[in-house]
Amino acid sequence: MLDFCFTIPYGVILIVGGLIGYLKRGSTVSLAGGGGMGLLLVLAGYLSLKASQKKMNNYFALFLETACAIVLTFVMGQRYIQTSKIMPAGVVAGLSAIMAGFYLYKVATGGNHFPTKAE
Repeated sequence: MLDFCFTIPYGVILIVGGLIGYLKRGSTVSLAGGGGMGLLLVLAGYLSLKASQKKMNNYFALFLETACAIVLTFVMGQRYIQTSKIMPAGVVAGLSAIMAGFYLYKVATGGNHFPTKAE
């Protein structure tokens, strides 16, 4: 599975979550954190998509995705430990941990792999 297939939806989920946090509670931290990380992830997913159309890897995008997921795992994991609230801290920490694992797998295996065309 190519990384952008998960990265773009993951980024959109974070953007929507940050926007909801801002609209419901007036939290600029939610808007900046969720929106900012979400935009970075959508950008990284877009870069990866464009590279994959050329059957190439974009390692900058892969490392950006990995860094964002790891940071969110630790930040939201800490918030979950402090507040014990599943929404949003526990959900974002869990989702980010899964994504970090996926990205680390991609890094360890050399990025996206493209099938060779059989003739």
